Amino acid sequence: MRFPTKNITLAVAAFALLVAFSSLGRTAWAQTDELDELFTQLHDPVDGDWRSVENQIWKAWSHSGSDAMDLLLERGRRAMRAGDLDKAVEHLTALTDHAPEFAEGWNARATVFFMMEEYALSVADIETTLALNPRHFGAMSGLGMILETLGQYDQALLAYRGALAVHPYRPDLHRAIERLEDKTDGTSL
Repeated sequence: MRFPTKNITLAVAAFALLVAFSSLGRTAWAQTDELDELFTQLHDPVDGDWRSVENQIWKAWSHSGSDAMDLLLERGRRAMRAGDLDKAVEHLTALTDHAPEFAEGWNARATVFFMMEEYALSVADIETTLALNPRHFGAMSGLGMILETLGQYDQALLAYRGALAVHPYRPDLHRAIERLEDKTDGTSL
């Protein structure tokens, strides 16, 4: 399956702008005092326990403020884990329709689209995720994975570096950056 390079490149440009201007907008689910503190801890974790901090961030991101929306997210994730990707998209589309300001709904659906190899749809949902939650290191990493899969190594490197700036301890991000620097001969972006 071929995807228009232009659309993916535009997505990268949008991603770069979102990262650059991430401090401008505050979204209820993306930015709270509790999350601000967790991101501070993520950069300087107590006893090096960044995994615990990361888990707390994911937990906070997974709460929409509505039990019904949280249930749709859980059903979508459960279907995804079970390999029923069509059902997962169904649940997560209902979630994004009813709670369009809830970034994690978009991110979860982007993950399912990635698993379905529907990269253009995944990138569109990643763009929305990052517009709502510019610190979403999972979405940034997912964008890097898509771009790397499509052979757009320089852009993938940019996405992985963006994720690493937010989450400096993820070993998979360090490995991805190292792998892509080898492929791009360390080309500076």
